Amino acid sequence: MPYGSRLAEVMTRRLGRECVYTPSARLALYLALRHWCRPGARVLMSPVTDDVILFVVLAAGLRPVQAPVSLWDGNIDPAAVPESTWRNVDAVLTSNLYGMPDRVVQLRRRCEELGIPLFEDAAHAIGTRVDGQPVGTFGKAAAFSLSKHVAGMAGGFLAVEDARTRRELEALRDDVLLPGRLGRELTTTLRPLARSAVRGLNLVRPVWRTMQRLGMLERDAFRMALHPSRLAESGRGTPSLDAYEPWVRIDLHGYRTRHGALMRGQLALRMARLDDDLTRRRVGVSLLSGTTWASPALHDRTIRDSPLPLFRVPLLVHDRDALLDRLVGHGVVCGYVYDPPLDDYAGAEFVEPSTDPTAARWFASHVLPADPLLARRITNALTRERTTTARPSLPAPDPATAPPKPLDQ
Repeated sequence: MPYGSRLAEVMTRRLGRECVYTPSARLALYLALRHWCRPGARVLMSPVTDDVILFVVLAAGLRPVQAPVSLWDGNIDPAAVPESTWRNVDAVLTSNLYGMPDRVVQLRRRCEELGIPLFEDAAHAIGTRVDGQPVGTFGKAAAFSLSKHVAGMAGGFLAVEDARTRRELEALRDDVLLPGRLGRELTTTLRPLARSAVRGLNLVRPVWRTMQRLGMLERDAFRMALHPSRLAESGRGTPSLDAYEPWVRIDLHGYRTRHGALMRGQLALRMARLDDDLTRRRVGVSLLSGTTWASPALHDRTIRDSPLPLFRVPLLVHDRDALLDRLVGHGVVCGYVYDPPLDDYAGAEFVEPSTDPTAARWFASHVLPADPLLARRITNALTRERTTTARPSLPAPDPATAPPKPLDQ
């Protein structure tokens, strides 16, 4: 029986697609890029995404091409991508940032016209549908994460179209997996329990401040340190996960470590609670989307009586960076800030910059990713901090050209 097949079967039933179990979403994405893209291929992607994704693309031997994005959700704006760019890309990678779905119908249409693959990074969007169809079933392949919605701290899936492709990717996965270690597995298994205890005992502020003072956080800023000279040296050899290991492993050192029965059993229990998690997220999204800070994308896309089960809710605020620090005093630590955009962060040596970076820069510097499971605490904290809403001096999106409204499961 293939490694992780029981977990994969659960996900296959949810999606209606063949699934490969992986220790992480980043490894799942790497497998897809390696399988479908030749070395040197150019991949269109949003610059407002985790820097780990950039390094996964580089590790697969590909050239990241940064796309213009929507001002309101940070996802690719297909209409703003110049025709010259469309003609010169070999694949498209979505982000579904915070669970807000990409314009997948439009992107799939363009990819079909060009004869190139569409890949979906669905790590934030495990419970979202577009036109009644699950996110993660529009492209050639989709990467999902269990460390997001069910707080498993590990685990992921690669969803593909057919059983033959699944078997090919299982073989590729097995070639890059590293042997598991009991100590690391115990640590990973217990970490979610420790995090829940910290929140339950209202210890978020002292624990977070202590970790900052002791240098226990791998990132000193929103982005990890680039180390451009080392990164350039890594790119001169044969692309591989080994070559880019210092960057790809950040925040999840066991991203390609084979999970034993203990870890897989814990993840199976957490997956059984996924629908409960999604229900609680909808409640929080409903509350946050009704606030003055909510991105207009929430009003365009959310059906009032059935909100999306977002991983994070994009709120748009002034003085975001200072506000994030003050929120720790209210017991709220907001991660998943992707600022600056990847083209500003990495530069033209490592990515092809966006033809229009304006929207990405504005969104990345003003978005506050709010956990819907902490919705009431966050709204109370923002109210006490007298937080002001940020709106750009740019035209609002035209409803006539807006993407179809997604429906949650």
